[in-house]
Amino acid sequence: MNKIVAFIAMAVMMTAGSVNAAGDKEAGKTKSATCAGCHGNDGNSSIPLNPKIAGQSEAYLLKQLQEFKSKKRDNATMYGMVAGLSDQDMQDLAAYYAGNKTKAGTADETLVTKGEQIYRSGNASKGLSACIGCHGANGKGIPSAKFPALSGQHSDYVISQLKAFSDGSRANDGGSMMQNIAGKMNPADMKAVASYIQGLQ
Repeated sequence: MNKIVAFIAMAVMMTAGSVNAAGDKEAGKTKSATCAGCHGNDGNSSIPLNPKIAGQSEAYLLKQLQEFKSKKRDNATMYGMVAGLSDQDMQDLAAYYAGNKTKAGTADETLVTKGEQIYRSGNASKGLSACIGCHGANGKGIPSAKFPALSGQHSDYVISQLKAFSDGSRANDGGSMMQNIAGKMNPADMKAVASYIQGLQ
């Protein structure tokens, strides 16, 4: 019974305050000009520390923009970019980037075995959950739960976010799920799984 109650509480928490994305892709394309410097014209950043946002779900993108603006996700650069955006602006941008395709990346072959093990099976000895449960077999995420797509994402960016979750400097994950997971990972774990994610298609 307690497990059922905990699951329901988690589901409510993840959907609380959510806004249904209803953006205009064409309007978003026009509004995306200021985003291109960091994320590329279509959302496929060429800068390894800046995330690829093309192909991410509309709901997830909207959530992140809203949380940058409210500072629930604390990032001075992104706060400066979104501070002047309206709800409609954010919905339009989310729709535009969600409609684009993520460009594939490649993994370091020397890290694939370890990275795949962590991604698909976790590490029972550390109590480390597998990534596949929330991000899918092919890294496409679960849009309805606002769990992000990971496939093709820059490994440097993935590592930076795992570190941020681990040290608590990023804390906009429902129920502290990612903080708890990343906190059980060492730098070698993070490097391996991030490389595997970069090559995941």
